[in-house]
Order: sequence, then C-alpha cells, then structure tokens
Amino acid sequence: MSRRGIRGAEAGLLVAAVLLAAAGCSGSDTSPSDAVSKAASAASSVGSRAGDVVASATAKAQEELDRVKGGVNAKGDIGLGAVAKDGDRSTVPVTATNSSGSQASYAVQVNFRDSGGNLLDTVVVTIGDVDKGKSKKATARSNRTLTGDVKADVGRALRH
Repeated sequence: MSRRGIRGAEAGLLVAAVLLAAAGCSGSDTSPSDAVSKAASAASSVGSRAGDVVASATAKAQEELDRVKGGVNAKGDIGLGAVAKDGDRSTVPVTATNSSGSQASYAVQVNFRDSGGNLLDTVVVTIGDVDKGKSKKATARSNRTLTGDVKADVGRALRH
C-alpha cells in the first residue's frame, strides 16, 4: 500500500472514530456501522480528490515541457532555494545558471514534496534569455495550499 493509501486509511479511521462517538452520543437512528461506512466513503473521496489534483498538475507540467522544442537536459544548471510561504501557497526561488556557449532559456519542473517524499504538487517555471555564463532567477509557486514540512526538487529542466 502506498503512503498516500495508508494516510487515507488513517484519515478514514479517524473520521470513523469521530462519527462513531457522535453517533453513540446522539439520539439519532444512525447505526455505528452506517457511520463507519459513511466515514470510509468520505475518507476515500478526499484521498481520491487529492490524487486527482496531483495527477492533473503533473499532466499539465508534462504538456508544458513537451512544448519545448530542441531542449536539452539542463538539470545541472538549476538551483533551488528554501521553500517559503506566500499567502496560502508554497514558493521556492529557482536560479538558472547558463553553462552553454550562447544565450538560452529554461523550462524547469519543480516538484513540491512532503517530508516522506510524496509528491504534493508540481509546476513549470520558465526563465528566458539567460546570457552565457550568467544566472537569472524566478519563483516557483504551488498551484494549491500545501501543508506540513514542504520540500522542493527539480523534476526536469530543459535548456533551449
């Protein structure tokens, strides 16, 4: 079972416990087994939506990188700073240092991960017109609110 699946199961158990307690304390006709079933369904739905959001962001990032024609792997030209919060979003500074012999532009896929390494979100940042031997900065910003200890890494980087 994946970590996401385990977390979903843990969330389901927590929701089930809360609903069981509430059902036991209320005067409703809802049976404990009905409450558990509803809790499991709700937890499964939440886990599914989170997975769908990450899958959608990953597909969008892939589409953006596929639009780059004649790009070469430039992961070694990219540096990331520390993840920070900007309002409700996570951000990370991205620096492209052009190691080629001419001016170039970059498309950089930045992955946001939790402390366990699970993918939370992914975005593509473009950095244009970096002179040879020079550096230029941009900021990657998550598509949605991320919680916990968020880390960032370079998924792919293309120089073109």
